[in-house]
Amino acid sequence: MVADFRRRFWVSLILSVPVLALSPLIQAWLGLGEALAFPGDRSVQAVLATVIYFYGGWPFLRGVAGELGGRQPGMMTLIGLAITVAWGYSTLVALGLHGEVFFWELATLIDIMLLGHWIEMKSVLGASGALENLVRLMPAEAHLVGAGGATRDVPVAELGHGDRVLVKPGEKVPIDGTIVEGETSVNEAMLTGESKPVEKGKGATVIGGAVNGEAAIIVEVQKTGDETYLSQVITMVRQAQESRSRSQDLANRAAVWLTAVALGGGAVTLAAWLATGVSFPFALARAVTVMVIACPHALGLAVPLVVAVSTALSAANGLLIRDRSAFERARALDAIVFDKTGTLTEGRFGVTDVIPLDNRGEEDVLRLAASLESQSEHPIAAGIVRGAQGRTVQFPPPVGFRTIPGKGAEAVVDGARVRIVSPGVLKAQGLRVDDGRVRAVAEQRKTVVYVLVDDRPAGAIALADIIRPESREALARLKAMGIKAMMLTGDATAVAAWVARELALDEFFAEVLPDQKAAKIKEIQGRGLTVAMTGDGVNDAPALTQADVGIAVGAGTDVAIESADIVLVRSDPRDVTAIVELARATYRKMLQNLWWATGYNALAIPVAAGVLYPIGILLTPAAGAVLMSLSTVIVAINARLLEVRR
Repeated sequence: MVADFRRRFWVSLILSVPVLALSPLIQAWLGLGEALAFPGDRSVQAVLATVIYFYGGWPFLRGVAGELGGRQPGMMTLIGLAITVAWGYSTLVALGLHGEVFFWELATLIDIMLLGHWIEMKSVLGASGALENLVRLMPAEAHLVGAGGATRDVPVAELGHGDRVLVKPGEKVPIDGTIVEGETSVNEAMLTGESKPVEKGKGATVIGGAVNGEAAIIVEVQKTGDETYLSQVITMVRQAQESRSRSQDLANRAAVWLTAVALGGGAVTLAAWLATGVSFPFALARAVTVMVIACPHALGLAVPLVVAVSTALSAANGLLIRDRSAFERARALDAIVFDKTGTLTEGRFGVTDVIPLDNRGEEDVLRLAASLESQSEHPIAAGIVRGAQGRTVQFPPPVGFRTIPGKGAEAVVDGARVRIVSPGVLKAQGLRVDDGRVRAVAEQRKTVVYVLVDDRPAGAIALADIIRPESREALARLKAMGIKAMMLTGDATAVAAWVARELALDEFFAEVLPDQKAAKIKEIQGRGLTVAMTGDGVNDAPALTQADVGIAVGAGTDVAIESADIVLVRSDPRDVTAIVELARATYRKMLQNLWWATGYNALAIPVAAGVLYPIGILLTPAAGAVLMSLSTVIVAINARLLEVRR
C-alpha cells in the first residue's frame, strides 16, 4: 500500500503541473494574464484532470464501493464523493455548461490525499513494526551438524525434532532447543525483555531468535514450526491486534455518525451558500471542503494504532496479551490476588533465620552448616549453601562427610565434629533447646534444623520458601496505584501469615485447595471489586478463568496457556505491575486520540463551511485535505509516543 500510494502520488503530481499552469486563476495569481492560453486548453486541462481523477483517485473510488457494500460509509465515501462531484461538475462545464471549472482544485485535492495516505501508511507501519521485528528475529538458515561432526547450511524450515545445529558466537539461535554441548551466555532481550544475558550450559533451553554470546554451542532441536516460542508470540500479538475492543467499537460508532454529519454538513453548506447568492462553483468548493476535512480517518485509526503499538511493545518485553478486552479491564483493577508458591516466592528452600545458641555469631553458625551441607544433594542442604553464598560467607571443604539416614549428616569442619539434625533427632538424643526465637520460627511453620558442634547445639537455622526480592517492589508499586494486594495459597495459615507480614499484604487466604481457588476469587468479586488472579497457569487455571483478568506468571518458553488472558514470560511479579501501567497508559493514549479526532472535526467543519469568510479566512478543498491528513499523522505519532511513556 505504501508503494502504491507513493507511485500514484508522483504520477498525479507530474500531471497536476500542466493542469495548474492552464488554470486562469493560477495564471492570474502569477501575473501571467493569458500568456499560457491557447485554443483547446480547457479540453487539455479536462483530459489531464480526468486521468488524475481515475488514476490518482482510484484507491478512494474503490474504497467507496467497499464501504457502501458493507453498509458502513466512512472516509472513502466522503473523499470519493468529494472528488467525483468536483470532477463531474468541472467536466460538464468544460463540455459547455455555464459555470467555472476547478480542475486545479480537484488535482491538488487528489495530490494531497495521496500524499497524506502515503505518510499515514508509513506511520501505521511504524506503529505496528514491532511485530515485523519479531518475524525478522528468526534466521533463515542453520548450521546442521552431520553424523561425522561436519556442518552444512540448511533452511531453518527443513530442521526436524532431534536435529543438532551449531550456533557460533554472535549468531542468532535458529530454533527452540536444548544445549547438548558448550556453555555460553544468551541475550534474550528482544524475546523476554530480560536485559541481562542469561548463562546457559548443557541441558539448558534456548529460544529461537535469541543471540548467542561468547562461545559456540550445539543445540538439539526440540520444537519446530508453530510449536516454537516465537511463532506462538507472533500469533498472540496478531490475534490481539486484530481483536475487537470496546474502545474500538466506540470509535467506529463515532466515525459512522461523523460521516453522516459530513454528508449532511456538505449539503447544508452548499444550500446555505447558494441562498446567499454566490456562484455555484464557490458554494460547491465549500461543500467539498467540508466533506474532505470531516473525513473520520483519524478517528478510525485512533484506537487501532494504539492497540498495534501496545501489543507489540508488550510482546517485546515478555508481556503477552491474549485477550484485548481483559487487557483493557486491567486499567481498572481494584485487587490483584497472587498465588504464593512460584509467584511471590521462588518455590525453593532458602535461609530466613540463623539463631546462634552459644557464643558463636550468625555467620559462624552458617559457615559451619554450609561447609557440611556443601557435600549433600538434599533440598535443605542446597538452601543452606545458597544462603551462605548469598551472604558472601566463605566456608572450607568438610572432611569425612557422611549422611545419617533419617537423621541428618555429619563431617569434620575446622577440626570439630559438626552435625546437622532435625528437632526430632535432637529430642531423641536428650538434648533440649529452650529459646524463644526458635519457638517463634517453628510457630511460623518454617523448617528448623540444628547445628551441633561436638554434640552440643551451636545454633538453629530456619528455612522457608524464599520470598522473591522483586515481590516487595511489585506490591509497593501496586499499592501506590491504589490496588489491593492479596495472596491465595494452599499452605498452612502460619506460613501464609509470615509471607503476608513480610510483604505487607492487604489480605491473604490460606489452606485453600486448588478446586476452591475459583470460589475464593468469586467471593472477592462479590464485594464489588474488579479482580485479577496471578498464578502459574497449572493448578490455578480455574481461578485464572474466574477472575476478571487472568495473568499467568513464569510461563518461560511455554506460552500456550489457555486459561490466562495475559501471559508473562518471566517469573517476575513486577511484570504484573507493568501490565497495569501499560493498560492505563494505553487507555490514556486511546482517549487522547479519540478526543483529538472528534474535537478536531468539531472545530474544523464550521471553518471548512466558511463561517470565518467574513474575516477573510477561507479554506480550499486542498487545504482541507492537508488539515485532514495532518490530523491523521498526529494521531499516528501520538500512538508511537506510547513507546516512551516512561
